[in-house]
Amino acid sequence: MKKVIDINADLGEGSGNDEKLMPLISSCSIACGGHYGDEKSMLKAIRLAKKHNVLVGVHPSFADSENFGRKIISITEKELSETIFQQITNFKKLCVLEGISIHHVKLHGALYNLSSVDDLTAEAVLKGILKANAKAKLYVPYDSKLAIKAKKLLPLVYEAFIDRRYNDDLTLVKRNIDRAIITNAEDAWNQLFEMVMQQKITTNSGLKKEIIASSFCVHGDHVNAVEILKYLRMQMKIHSIYTS
Repeated sequence: MKKVIDINADLGEGSGNDEKLMPLISSCSIACGGHYGDEKSMLKAIRLAKKHNVLVGVHPSFADSENFGRKIISITEKELSETIFQQITNFKKLCVLEGISIHHVKLHGALYNLSSVDDLTAEAVLKGILKANAKAKLYVPYDSKLAIKAKKLLPLVYEAFIDRRYNDDLTLVKRNIDRAIITNAEDAWNQLFEMVMQQKITTNSGLKKEIIASSFCVHGDHVNAVEILKYLRMQMKIHSIYTS
C-alpha cells in the first residue's frame, strides 16, 4: 500500500552538509539567527532549497548561539514572543526577496522541547508566530502543549524524529543519555518504518507507544545524516513510501 510522507531536516546551521542533504529531503527548516545563522547563511540555504524544489521553513529558537539553542535560558514570556517575532520577520524578508513563501515554522532545540510540555512557553511562542503573520504551517509533536494551543489558529503538521530515541511519555531522550541519538542507518529505518506503517514507536525502555506524524526529521548536523537519508530513500522505494 502506497504511503506519502514528508522527510525534513534542519539546515543552514553550519554543518557543511546542506548541499548533500537537500536532494534527499522534501522540506527543510532553516536556522534564522537564534541558535545559528545570519543573512548570508539564510540566503544560501533558501536558494539551495529553491534549486532542489524543497519546501522552506523557518527554524526559530532561544537566542542562544553559545549553546546552539540546546539549553533552556531564563527569559520572560514577552521577550520570548519578541525574539520569535524578530527571527521569523527577518527570515520572511529574505523569502520575499527570493520570491518564495514560508511553508512552515518549526522550533529548534530546547525551545521545541519546552513548548511541547509547558503552557506559558507554548503561549509565548504562539504569540510571536502569529504576530509575524508568516501564514505558514506549524511543525509540532502530536498532542503537545503547543499543538493543542495552536490547533484552532494555525494549520498543523505533526512531526516525529527518525534519529532520536523517545521516552515513554514521547518526549525525546536527552542528548547526554546513552543511546539518545540513533547513529545507525538501519536502526533509523526501523524506527521510521514502525512510525509510518504502524503509528507506533519503541521507546528507550522498550515499550510500544502510539505516535502520529506525517513529517519525519533527520537532524542536518547529525554526523551520519547523509548516510542515514540515502539508506532511508532506498528502503522507502522498496516499501512504496514516497515523499510529498
